[in-house]
Amino acid sequence: MIEDKTINSLEFNKIKDKIAALASNDITMARCLEIAPEADLELVRNNMQQVSDACFLMTQKQFPYARGLKDIAGSLKRAEVYANLNMTELLDVARVCGISKALVSFYRDDKREPMSLDSYFNALLPATALETAIKDAIISDTEIADNASPTLSAIRRKMHSTNDKIKSELNKLLHSSSHKTHFQEAIVTIRNGRYVIPVKAEYRSEIGGIVHDMSASGATVFIEPSVAVEANNVLRELENKEKAEIDRILSELTAMVSQFNDNIKSDYLIIKEIDFIFTLAQYSTNIRGIMPKINNEGIICIKKGRHPLLNPATVVPITIEMGENIRTLVITGPNTGGKTVTIKTVGLFSIMAASGILVPVSEGSNIPIFNKIYADIGDEQSIEQSLSTFSAHMTNIVHILNNIDNSTLVLYDELGAGTDPIEGAALAVSILEYSKSMGAITFATTHYSELKLYALTNNEVENAGCEFDVNSLKPTYKLLVGIPGKSNAFAISKRLGLSDNIINKAEQLLTDENVNFEDVLQSLEKSRQQAESERELAERYRLEIEKLKEQLLTDKDRLSSQKERILMDAKQEAKLIVQRAKVEVSALIDEIRAAQKEKDSISANKAINKAKEKIKEMDAPVIKKNIDNSPPPKTLLPGATVKLVDIDQVGTVLSKPDSNGNAVIQVGILKITSNISNIRLVQDVKQKTPTDYVRSKKGGGLSDRTAKMELDLRGYTLEEAILLSERFIDDALMSALHTITIIHGKGTGVLRAGIHKMLKSHPSVSEYRLGTFGEGEAGVTIVTLK
Repeated sequence: MIEDKTINSLEFNKIKDKIAALASNDITMARCLEIAPEADLELVRNNMQQVSDACFLMTQKQFPYARGLKDIAGSLKRAEVYANLNMTELLDVARVCGISKALVSFYRDDKREPMSLDSYFNALLPATALETAIKDAIISDTEIADNASPTLSAIRRKMHSTNDKIKSELNKLLHSSSHKTHFQEAIVTIRNGRYVIPVKAEYRSEIGGIVHDMSASGATVFIEPSVAVEANNVLRELENKEKAEIDRILSELTAMVSQFNDNIKSDYLIIKEIDFIFTLAQYSTNIRGIMPKINNEGIICIKKGRHPLLNPATVVPITIEMGENIRTLVITGPNTGGKTVTIKTVGLFSIMAASGILVPVSEGSNIPIFNKIYADIGDEQSIEQSLSTFSAHMTNIVHILNNIDNSTLVLYDELGAGTDPIEGAALAVSILEYSKSMGAITFATTHYSELKLYALTNNEVENAGCEFDVNSLKPTYKLLVGIPGKSNAFAISKRLGLSDNIINKAEQLLTDENVNFEDVLQSLEKSRQQAESERELAERYRLEIEKLKEQLLTDKDRLSSQKERILMDAKQEAKLIVQRAKVEVSALIDEIRAAQKEKDSISANKAINKAKEKIKEMDAPVIKKNIDNSPPPKTLLPGATVKLVDIDQVGTVLSKPDSNGNAVIQVGILKITSNISNIRLVQDVKQKTPTDYVRSKKGGGLSDRTAKMELDLRGYTLEEAILLSERFIDDALMSALHTITIIHGKGTGVLRAGIHKMLKSHPSVSEYRLGTFGEGEAGVTIVTLK
């Protein structure tokens, strides 16, 4: 049980107010304001897991909050005894049915792994038929639809025609020449539910009928003319029939509610719980909370914890680890340095976790829950009880010490302050020692050097300090565990302009022990700052190395992929050459057979010789085109067009050669480092691809290049893929291909969308479509060229 005083001191009520402000209805808002921490470890873990799962689901799709949810418990009880529900109550019931249906639709996913929220969502049984019946019959809180029943529709048609008949008769009377001067106004109005006309009092005898009302001045009487009496009576009868029919419809709908009563009651309770959980999830998302490990052993491991009530853009995260070997933490440092915020953060995180709210910490954090949490924070001075600040604090501390045990968290702010410093420090040490002996986890902020020494010389007690920048006179709000903080009174005073004489005199008044102790603290602080700087530098180097390693691995994978694609291209080209040769050889065989049939030896010999020439051509060695024997350039400047001899590729120089003669060359989408001995300057040379190899022909001519039928873009960026696709289409057109295939894979769809956008505007593309079964389906696009 955590006392309300502690809840207020740690500002958990403000957290509840922020959560309640996110509620979609009054019921959830009231539930949020009643949030209380639990002490049962498994219950806390289950509650936090539900909120964590809700946070995950909210990232997948929009959650249908229960907006407009009303308490229908009373309505359901009345429906059980068949007491007619009114239109508002029925609409509230229909809203519950609609929310239930929306939640079932939201949660439906056959591929999802089991979650902690399954028991709630799977238990929902939306009464869809009831919702439809109510919404079809009731338009608003005060209006039933005409088509709610055939009888009601017929009654209302008669009412409309009767209304029109009465108005027509009265309008004739109002505009008749014999009575034109008898009326105050030429209007038809209603009194006591009957149509009347305003007649001047002096002419009341001129208009036969029933007087229903008179103006305050007595100058006007409202008369129901005789010609309208019968029609008004008919209208009144129809109104009574309408009311009776509406009552019958409401009774029928109430009976349907009674039929679904158990389902609706169950859904209503589940909806309240789900809406509450998702409201907690929304707040947890807003503060970037996570589900940490939860324990009941007093182990505290807060990593980069951020107080949820501070500005997230400026809050400085804190890191604290204690509970296993350290049970007491003494925090020292200057005023406004963050000491109080630190102990409030620890207590607030424990209460938030115990209440099922995710905590704004980093992964790997471990938050304890306690049976009791006590906080002595702030100015406890009481004028009414004639208590000084010290007395008020001590009264609170006495209460704390009488109730603590080994499942208690105690937070002391400025322990022992408000009285004689020597006596206050002695009391503070004794209080901490007693708290430690009772097994409580204790945090204490102080300015007393005696407490710093106590922490240095006692087991299970640790020092911590809040860092302060003396140069800027501003706290950094960083908590340094293991090093006691300095008050920096002399340094701050000097920066603010206090005379050096006064400061020197004050320093002389300090005892040698105090001076030595402060010198040790200063030395520790300098060592810590140096170690921190070196650690940060090492961390930067580590991150840079990781980044370079990742880039190298990426480049290696890309080059490997490029190599595989080049080999595949070469194999495909060789396959096409062989296929073309087979066709030509087959034609020659046909010629030989035809000549043999005709016994034409001359033609047969010509065909045989032609086939031999073709075989020699296919057996010819592969040679590179345009072998360059020119010397390498003496100078090489960025931007120059060059050719790499070993791969017969043209590129652009990106950097001057280094001391070893190596330069970086951009070849297509690749950056290649090559020695200057492998580089030749060229002018207006068309860039070649790795597949620009030909077989020698008779007479030294060059063979025609055969375009591929498909292009594999998997592994490329969108920009690279578009460039390669455009070149691929050009090659296909040059080879007179009519249909080509572009392989882009399924993936996220980004590559497919970009390629389709390019194809849509390409002047050489007639049409394109995704592949069908057997072609690659959505992973390929079939392109028809003009």
